[in-house]
Amino acid sequence: MSPSPGDVRELLLRGFRYAYSLTHDTARAEDLLQDGWVSLLSAGGPRRRCYLFAAIRSRFIDGCRREQLLVFESLDEEGENHVDNIPDPHAADLFDCDDAGLQQALTTLRPMEREALLLADVEGYTAQEIAELTGHPRGTILSLIHRSRGKLRRQLSRRDQEAERA
Repeated sequence: MSPSPGDVRELLLRGFRYAYSLTHDTARAEDLLQDGWVSLLSAGGPRRRCYLFAAIRSRFIDGCRREQLLVFESLDEEGENHVDNIPDPHAADLFDCDDAGLQQALTTLRPMEREALLLADVEGYTAQEIAELTGHPRGTILSLIHRSRGKLRRQLSRRDQEAERA
């Protein structure tokens, strides 16, 4: 039984959201989705979310590995990489929220934290399913989800306190 066009559209939308949560770049997310979808169809695999997400994640990791061959790190930063701390103004578009503060708070999360949060809270995966999908231990996933939710709470609390002072 083949999926209906509506089911395929929903699967592709979820795949795009997932790819965008990894890349924070619309064009790269579209490329990841396309590569993952072509791979899934070429392999004759089932058109299911877990298979598409695994294909997208695999291609994302491969791309990161290729990019690491060209990454230059500043010697002034003592080996720390601060790229994860650069806010992305579009990162929260995936969470369908109108609250600018929430959108800004989501941009402060590291990619792994956004990935875990998106898979758990938006896509509805369990910690065990996320662990299997990402290849991380279940405890690590639970920790990422807990920390990312805490960071969001703190960011929103700061925003509320600043609003009360104004």
